[in-house]
Amino acid sequence: MFTGTSFGRTADILHRSMDVSLLRQDVIADNIANSDTPNFRRSVVNFETQLRDALESERPPRFRERLTNERHIPFHQPTDYRTVRPVRQLDYFTQTKNNGNNVDIEEETMNQLQNQLMYTMMSNSLNSEFRRVNLVLRG
Repeated sequence: MFTGTSFGRTADILHRSMDVSLLRQDVIADNIANSDTPNFRRSVVNFETQLRDALESERPPRFRERLTNERHIPFHQPTDYRTVRPVRQLDYFTQTKNNGNNVDIEEETMNQLQNQLMYTMMSNSLNSEFRRVNLVLRG
């Protein structure tokens, strides 16, 4: 019903972001649970940067390239935001403790709090979108 509308697009992006937030919550909980496990490497979830890049790729390019042959590869190839998937990666860049573990419990706790606040914000935004539609449908 709302597939081609800005409401449908906004609701879909919020829904996908909320799903990623739930995955991130599981990853953070796993990191916290293994904070004392020797040689454990923390994991992180990457999604927002890829989503932003996909949304920005849908804009028309600043300049149009001239393709003189059908085998030429165009400079601008838009990416559908619905194809973006969250990526769980091991963190090899942070400093490790003596036992080879790189989980900082304070950082993970802050990440958990930030993730919970983001989920709450997205949930409130989605509720607000549905309230607006409900208001229009009643009127």
